[in-house]
Amino acid sequence: MKLNSFDEVRRLTTEMVAIPSINKELGGETAVARYIYDYYMSLDYFKAHPDYVKCFQTKNDFVERHSTYAYVKGTKGNSNRTVIVMGHLDTVGVDDFGTIREYAFKCDELPEKLKETFKLSDEVIADIESGEYLFGRGALDMKSGVAGHMYLIKYFSEHPEELDGNIIAIAECDEEDNSKGIITALDELVELKKKEGFEYISCINADYSTNYSPGDENRYIYYGSIGKLLPCFVAFGKEAHVGQAFSALDPNLLIAEITKRMSLNTDLCDIAQGEVAIPPVSLKQMDTKGPYTVQTALTAFSYYNFFTHGWDPAQVLAKSRQVAVEAFDEVVEYLNKQYKRFCELSEVPYVELPWKTRVYTWKEFYDYLAGIHGDAFKTAIKEFTEKLHAEDPELDLRLFGLKVCEEAWKWCEDKSPAVITFFGSVFSARIEMTGRTENERALLDSVEAAIEKVRPEAKRQIKTRMFYPYISDSSFMAVCDDTLAVQALRDNMPQYGVKYTHDVEKIMEINVPVVNIGTFGRDGHMLTERVDMQQTFQNVPNITYETIIGLIG
Repeated sequence: MKLNSFDEVRRLTTEMVAIPSINKELGGETAVARYIYDYYMSLDYFKAHPDYVKCFQTKNDFVERHSTYAYVKGTKGNSNRTVIVMGHLDTVGVDDFGTIREYAFKCDELPEKLKETFKLSDEVIADIESGEYLFGRGALDMKSGVAGHMYLIKYFSEHPEELDGNIIAIAECDEEDNSKGIITALDELVELKKKEGFEYISCINADYSTNYSPGDENRYIYYGSIGKLLPCFVAFGKEAHVGQAFSALDPNLLIAEITKRMSLNTDLCDIAQGEVAIPPVSLKQMDTKGPYTVQTALTAFSYYNFFTHGWDPAQVLAKSRQVAVEAFDEVVEYLNKQYKRFCELSEVPYVELPWKTRVYTWKEFYDYLAGIHGDAFKTAIKEFTEKLHAEDPELDLRLFGLKVCEEAWKWCEDKSPAVITFFGSVFSARIEMTGRTENERALLDSVEAAIEKVRPEAKRQIKTRMFYPYISDSSFMAVCDDTLAVQALRDNMPQYGVKYTHDVEKIMEINVPVVNIGTFGRDGHMLTERVDMQQTFQNVPNITYETIIGLIG
């Protein structure tokens, strides 16, 4: 291997893990961004070019936090072709560490504390004793990936003559929540495109991966990225005293049936290029009832993670709506069956219950009410969303959408039970690499060549797959769905334009193929999170280096 990166990447990883940067905790993400900024500014190249480094604050954010970028201009030729490398600096929380919370950030001390405090699996014990893994919150996901990019920026700052083009490294905050770091970074990338004439050709992310099953010892590199949408369902029921239960339509029952039909339903697995996305899974299910009463609930709410490989937002919306229709049909049939049996037991006449299936997308419901009430409704909903955001900017994005639906429901004269489905979260766009463009073909070829160069010394079996299987900020680097399909997202987010915006036009100014040459380890987001040091500190930087050289060397 050309680069002897192990010791430096290990040091940088350990030092960054020691700086807690839990998403949204005040000061943490900024502290790591400043650490990265200071590292770059300590290098001779950036002392001579201080304007090539920037620590910048996220926009439209209720938390003050920062990201950092640095770029090196190659001197081998006059090309403006530019490779983006990226990784996130925030982490999930550490409540799972319990009484040893403070040790979550101490890579060298943590393994012994884990053994003292918890009953660990044989696999974890074996990995501790092997000495091949570094433990700590963020070590795997994904400060070691950022550390690898810092090492490469340092290397290229000392050897710009190897590049006929440019490399820019972005370490972004807020990947674990609403991606405000990369969304703000898009503005910076667009500005640099204008200022420096950068022609973006590829993006290399370094987010984490792990084994697919017990005993799987392969290491993986991923082209493209999985997409993620969050279909939400609001069920408006008909309330009644529990003593008159058949006079009610319980929205909890409706939502429960939707969950049964959505969660882990393999008919909703999206398959593309021979790879299968994990089926949808329930992330929340609740009613909105307050203190205890003997009245049945009025409203219930749920949402589901929905991964995509080939389906666009319009297709996911249609499938989600159909699930709600089938669930509603099933609940109406079930209630009539139970009521008929109750009437037989009670020896009273049976009369069919009045419930009818009634399902809307947000756009359908909005248009329905706008058709009745006109501009008065449109203006009222607009003012409500703006006021809600102004008064409670920290309100969860999904609950914000729920509140807008509840406000719209007030305008509905027909109060018979209904379900409204909408998209409730940040849109992580699918990125599918097919080799259809010159840039895609160049990236595919460069990665394959890089793997072959590194493989003899890697001590690991390295394989490629076509979709990175976890949500990542890679999704903001390209647009694969057409504008009409993305319009379905905009039209069916009650929060859109006020609480959240997916700026397709800005992303199109970047629009590069993506590969994830990332960290490898086990138990991401768990207290036993750990990173394979040989793969991550040595192999990954070298594969990334060879890929960059293949693109702009």
